[in-house]
Amino acid sequence: MTESKSDLPVGDESKESISLNRRNFLTGATLVGTASVLGTTALGGSTLDAAFAASPSNKVRWANWALYLDFDNKTKTYPTLEAFKKKSGINVVYQEGIDDNDSFTAKVAPQLRIKKDIGYDVVTITDWMAQRWIASNWIRKFDNGSIPNKKNLIPALSDSPIDPARQYSLPWAGVTAGLAWRKKEIPQGLRTLDDLFSKKNKGRIEVLSEMRDTVGLILLHQGVDIAKPFTENQFMNALDYLQKMIKDGFIRQIRGQSYTEDLISGDAVAVIGWSGDVNQLNLQNGNQFGFAIPESGGTFAADNLMIPVTAANPSGAEALINNYYDPVVAAKVASYINYICPVNGAQAAMSKFNPTQANNPLIFPTDAMWKQLKVFRQLTPLEQANFSSKFQAISGKG
Repeated sequence: MTESKSDLPVGDESKESISLNRRNFLTGATLVGTASVLGTTALGGSTLDAAFAASPSNKVRWANWALYLDFDNKTKTYPTLEAFKKKSGINVVYQEGIDDNDSFTAKVAPQLRIKKDIGYDVVTITDWMAQRWIASNWIRKFDNGSIPNKKNLIPALSDSPIDPARQYSLPWAGVTAGLAWRKKEIPQGLRTLDDLFSKKNKGRIEVLSEMRDTVGLILLHQGVDIAKPFTENQFMNALDYLQKMIKDGFIRQIRGQSYTEDLISGDAVAVIGWSGDVNQLNLQNGNQFGFAIPESGGTFAADNLMIPVTAANPSGAEALINNYYDPVVAAKVASYINYICPVNGAQAAMSKFNPTQANNPLIFPTDAMWKQLKVFRQLTPLEQANFSSKFQAISGKG
C-alpha cells in the first residue's frame, strides 16, 4: 500500500463539515428484520405521511438518510437541491426518511407488493438491501437516455454484484472498512491484520459489530474472495480466528460507531473501522488518526439511488438522479458529507474550491485502492440467519 497513508489531508474546510452518524447504512439485516422485510408482515405498520400521499407531475419525493446532503445552516436549505429545483422547475420534497434498511423496507413492503404508491419517487438503499428490492421487482429500470450523466459513474462501480449492468441503481455515496489507528502510539501505521493483532496492541484493539466488515476483512486476510461464493466452513474459519483474538485478550470490545470514542480517548489504539469516521475524526481532532486498506483487501458498501416501481414521477426522479451525477454538483455534496464519491470528474471539480479534501483518498480512492476493495456477496436468507446468529454469539450479543 502506498496510496492510503496515515497522513490524510485536513483543511480549514473542517468548519463546514459536520459529525455524521451514518453507520446504520452498513448494518446487515437482523434476524427479525429479515423475516419482516421478506415475509408477509410489516413491523410498525405502513402509515405514510399525509404530505406524501400524492405526487403531481412537477414533484419528486426523495427518501434519504439523515445528514447525507449538503446543508446550509444559515438558510436551513440544501443548496444543491435548491439549485436543481430552480433550474428544472421540479419541486423536490426531500425527507430524511430512512434510519434503517430493515425498518424502512418493512414499512413500505406491503405497498410495493401490491404496486401501490409508497410515497417516494427516489429511495437511497444500501447495497445488500438494494439487491433484495431489485430481486423482488420493486425497482424500475432506468431510462438511460434520461440520465446522460450516468456515464460519469466511476469505472470501479460500474459492475456491481447487486446490479451488474447498473440498470436499476446508481451509487449515492460509499464507505470502506479497513484499519484505523492512533498515530501517536502507532507511527508506522498498519498494513495487515497481523500488524493489527500484534502483541504491542494487545488489549487495545476494537473491531466492528457489523459482520460483513469484521468477518469480511478476516476472510480476505485468509485468502477468501468475499465477492464470490464461499463456503460455511470458510466463514467458520474466520469466526474461529475472531474468537481466538477475543479469547487471547487482543480484542477489548466489539463495537458499532462508538469505537470512535475509544480512539479519541486512547482506550483503543487500533481498530477495524470505517473510512468516513476517520475523515470526520481527523477534521475534528487535528489529523491524529491513520487509515489504510489492508494489503489483503477491504470491504466497500454504498447507498444507491433507485426508483421504486410505484413512483408517480419517474421522469422527474431520473432528472434528479442525473443532476447529482453532474461532477460539479457531486463535488459539492462530497465536500460536505465526506464519504466516497462515485462520480468521475468530481475530484477535479472539488479541487477548485476545496483542494485539500480533493486529495483525500477516503473521498476519492486511487485506482490501486479500488482494486483492493470488495463488496461482500449477497447471502441467502438461510445463510444470513445462520451466519448472523453465530457471529452474534461470538460477539456476546447473541
